[in-house]
Amino acid sequence: MLALRAFFAMVPLALTLAACSIPGPEQAPDGIWDPNEPANRRVHAFNTRVDDKVLRGAGTGVMEALPAGGRQAVSQFADTVGTPQTVVNQLLQLRLWRATQNTLRFALNATVGLGVLDPASELGLTPDKSDFGETLAVWGVPEGAYMVVPFVGPSTERGATGMVVDLFTDPLAYVLHSPERYLPPLAKAADRVIARGEFSQTVDSVLYDSSDAYAQTRLMHLQHRRYTLGAEDPASADIDPMALDTTGF
Repeated sequence: MLALRAFFAMVPLALTLAACSIPGPEQAPDGIWDPNEPANRRVHAFNTRVDDKVLRGAGTGVMEALPAGGRQAVSQFADTVGTPQTVVNQLLQLRLWRATQNTLRFALNATVGLGVLDPASELGLTPDKSDFGETLAVWGVPEGAYMVVPFVGPSTERGATGMVVDLFTDPLAYVLHSPERYLPPLAKAADRVIARGEFSQTVDSVLYDSSDAYAQTRLMHLQHRRYTLGAEDPASADIDPMALDTTGF
């Protein structure tokens, strides 16, 4: 019920935000609508400094300190505790079969897999993530302008609105008690650090070796997000949209 209330409360806000920023064909012929680029570049520079001072070193440290099995266990636990929120969003999207599969996936991995193993994938129930930004897209909310969120990274007006709603639609947050309720966000944060370490060379090449890291990150994020949502991306570049998920960088 809470998820439904959040959905119906936030859709009008998301429509208003995105509708105010929908570009005309002559304004964004390359498929990139970034009317707040100067402010976005400042936030991007701030996030890059945070990455350099915190995530970059932490990711390398975790890679050196934890064996591969330990890193996999943390990442799998983050996936397991994140699955119920995916189910909520897929129910809101009326994707009932996918929601059912993810419910079974969570049940198997949380019990047989003890939260840190993935027996569900061996049975064909592979990871299938979703968020409220995708829910808004399914219901026709426009993408809106590109934006960079402090400490989070590249997004859009629709995506940022979805992030806010996702703060309140995690079922585990209302089921678990302290201190267990803090385990899911801590696991997700740890998984982010691990991912930063695993893809350090690729991320460093984009953030620190590119002639225009902001423009490249923007293009890669929009291509990747539109690709995962099944939307046609009019932007063109010789970049594999699945090569790197720049979320959080």
